[in-house]
Amino acid sequence: MNIMELDGYKAKIEYDPELDQFRGEILGLNGSADFYGDNPDRLRKEFKNSLDVFLEVCKENNISPIKEYSGKFNLRITPSLHSEIAVQATAANKSLNQWVAELLKRSLSH
Repeated sequence: MNIMELDGYKAKIEYDPELDQFRGEILGLNGSADFYGDNPDRLRKEFKNSLDVFLEVCKENNISPIKEYSGKFNLRITPSLHSEIAVQATAANKSLNQWVAELLKRSLSH
């Protein structure tokens, strides 16, 4: 997956073969905003335009542009994996939640 960043906002970039262009989807918004371009410069320009329009609409409607997350999510795994993770967390003197959160955070920094 390719990520483009602008002013702290991130967009996922994918190629759309039907249009023979790249499509960007701005992530983490309280709604949806996308843009298209046939080269990186055009993508950046359209990213900015799309983001500006989205932010303006949010401002006009008094809506927060950023999607809010609770910090909680359910994860379904096999009982054997659950057991292995619990052993590793206990061995590290950490709660299951702490151990998994640290592992996820480390995976994002690579």
